[in-house]
Amino acid sequence: MTRYMRRLADRDLALDRAMIPLGSCTMKLNATAEMLPISWPEFSEIHPFAPSDQAKGYKRLIDDLSDKLCKITGYDAISMQPNSGAQGEYAGLLAIRAYHLSRGDAQRTICLIPSSAHGTNPASAQMCGMEVVVVGVSPNGDVDVSDLKAKTEQYGDRLAAVMITYPSTHGVFEETVREICQIVHGHGGQVYLDGANLNALVGVARPGDIGSDVSHLNLHKTFCIPHGGGGPGMGPIGVKEHLIPFLPGHPETDGREFTVSAAPYGSASILPISWSYCLLMGGRGLTQATRIAILNANYIAKRLSTAYPILYSGRNGRVAHECIVDCRPLTKATGVSVDDIAKRLIDCGFHPPTMSWPVAGTLMIEPTESENKAEIDRFCDAMLAIREEARAIEDGRADRDNNCLKNAPHTVEDLIGPWERPYSREVACFPTGAFRVDKYWPPINRVDNAFGDRNLVCGCPPVDDYRL
Repeated sequence: MTRYMRRLADRDLALDRAMIPLGSCTMKLNATAEMLPISWPEFSEIHPFAPSDQAKGYKRLIDDLSDKLCKITGYDAISMQPNSGAQGEYAGLLAIRAYHLSRGDAQRTICLIPSSAHGTNPASAQMCGMEVVVVGVSPNGDVDVSDLKAKTEQYGDRLAAVMITYPSTHGVFEETVREICQIVHGHGGQVYLDGANLNALVGVARPGDIGSDVSHLNLHKTFCIPHGGGGPGMGPIGVKEHLIPFLPGHPETDGREFTVSAAPYGSASILPISWSYCLLMGGRGLTQATRIAILNANYIAKRLSTAYPILYSGRNGRVAHECIVDCRPLTKATGVSVDDIAKRLIDCGFHPPTMSWPVAGTLMIEPTESENKAEIDRFCDAMLAIREEARAIEDGRADRDNNCLKNAPHTVEDLIGPWERPYSREVACFPTGAFRVDKYWPPINRVDNAFGDRNLVCGCPPVDDYRL
């Protein structure tokens, strides 16, 4: 079993091997010291409905972490029940809906959502019985305030909420965020601020001070719980005082009927990770992490801007904690797509950035604070070298269809097998950024992702093989 697990690990390109610059996903360091406590039976084997006198330590941890998150976000209370960011959205919008109903405003069902929003935003609003109205965005990616004003005036006392993300989905600190909150509040609506990008705010700004009424916090992003792979997440919500009565609870613990998860505190067994992270970092450390995350993103944007357009930036040419590299001009000139760049980065020993979101044909890059300058420079060197490989196509020095970008990634079998390609094995397997020692070798070549997504191919042995 150990050997099997090791083989799987060797095939994976994970954070313990290289940088994972997935924009909007905040793939950051999960320190071993933070991970160890969740293996202790005192945390991992407590039943969600164990008698309270048998879970006093758990309660103390949850209360202390909630208090820390309130201080960090500027909210007055936290519910630990939601198991994911999407479930946090759902819980937060249900709280807004219940608040309006308590005031006799049953007609408030309109939820304004910018066209740049993450897909879970409109999905959550629909699940809560709200009607989604899309708000346009300006050419620079910001919410179109004039359109927002028009929509709030159009719907008047039917307005329930607006859902915004800050920093924006485009990785920029929008300067009109307070104005947006004031406009919506002026028409009796509530402000849901998506907390997906909180890694750019901790210790620097608080959503509750900006004007937001409720946010979900991705503990599996900003607060170090491992992210991805189908494991448990935590998306607790923070609310201002007037929404506290409408937080989710559980009949077995606090007598509340409104629940969004089967357990009162969601996936409580992983909370020691975030609690330990906050304790180890301290307030000054958390603030410094935010500053470094923003610095790293701006360093990447500056270095790559010599070869790729940076799609969005603020008034001073700065980004927040992530940047969007526009590959569309490159694709038009050379035929090299974001898929080709992503596959070539695997040759270089990097997990690719987020592809074609939130804008098709782009790469969204987020380094987080966990990466040091050497690793960031290695990534930038690889991206710049890929641009030069594309330039060879542009100049006619490389074939448009048979080149190291279109054929990436390259495997060990490619290295040792017959070679009839118009570039060398050296160029194929050891591009700029790749390590000579501890080189990552992808287990397979490129696959047809779209075909695989649309066609179920069973790899099971035929039924006849089971006949006696």
